[in-house]
Amino acid sequence: MNEELIREIQELKKEKDAVILAHYYVDGSIQEIADYVGDSFALAKAAVEDPRKTIVFCGVTFMGQSASILNPDKTVLVPADDAVCPMALMVDPAEIREMREKYEDLAVVCYINSMAETKALVDVCVTSSNAVKIVRSLPQKNIYFIPDQNLGSYIAEQVPEKNIMLGYGFCHVHHYMDPEDVKALKKDHPKAKILAHPECNRSIIELADYVGSTKGIIRYSTESPETEFIICTESGVEHELRRLSPEKEFYFAANQICPNMKKLTLEKVRDCLKNGAPVSKVDEETRTKALIPLNRMLELGSAPEKKEN
Repeated sequence: MNEELIREIQELKKEKDAVILAHYYVDGSIQEIADYVGDSFALAKAAVEDPRKTIVFCGVTFMGQSASILNPDKTVLVPADDAVCPMALMVDPAEIREMREKYEDLAVVCYINSMAETKALVDVCVTSSNAVKIVRSLPQKNIYFIPDQNLGSYIAEQVPEKNIMLGYGFCHVHHYMDPEDVKALKKDHPKAKILAHPECNRSIIELADYVGSTKGIIRYSTESPETEFIICTESGVEHELRRLSPEKEFYFAANQICPNMKKLTLEKVRDCLKNGAPVSKVDEETRTKALIPLNRMLELGSAPEKKEN
């Protein structure tokens, strides 16, 4: 790792009163220098709670947008403004309007992996770590879930009392994961537990011993007495897995890489701090509307889950 570059980043961070947030999927070198490393929900909370006036968000662009929506008085820098999540673009606003007209008792639930313009049209946002909890807590019977159809299908199984309808959309990394690759890994490592993200397609979910968010996968592998795991999510999480459990073995199939997350580099982090750009900006009308479902996510996601009598 380039010590000179890291030292420069640390000096600029102090000078600009900046906090560095990094998603588990970005390169390990960036995770090493970040103040917070986490999934979308944890980073959204950190963006709100940290007092520093500049946020450097190391992730895809919708994450920077979310931080900007939640923190209008802070400057949100995105080191790679071309790191766009394809799934975030797989939403048709006309379909949202059609569903609202068709169903009176409807909640439009949006995965946080979406653009600000989409968030401005929905009732509540969710992440993979809190989606089941939040959907279960909603008073509406009918749920229109966008844009991840695989996560939506998983939620529908976990919350059968709701009528969950799915929009079109998927994460190409998780959706196109090949079950034959996972089976081959299992054959080579028969004792390994298969841990899968709910963004994966059905053929992967059916093979899994555990299904959960990136944070959930990390927690499961850390707390489990097992020592071998086949990981079915983006490969960037390997850095945190090995950091927390260096004595354990983690296996990944081929092509578990998000090219957009890998656009983030230490050089780009340094440059955005030095230049104060690129900045994530959301127009005020969109920001005000999108703030409502994001705040609702933070509220419902942090609330204790109600127990059945």
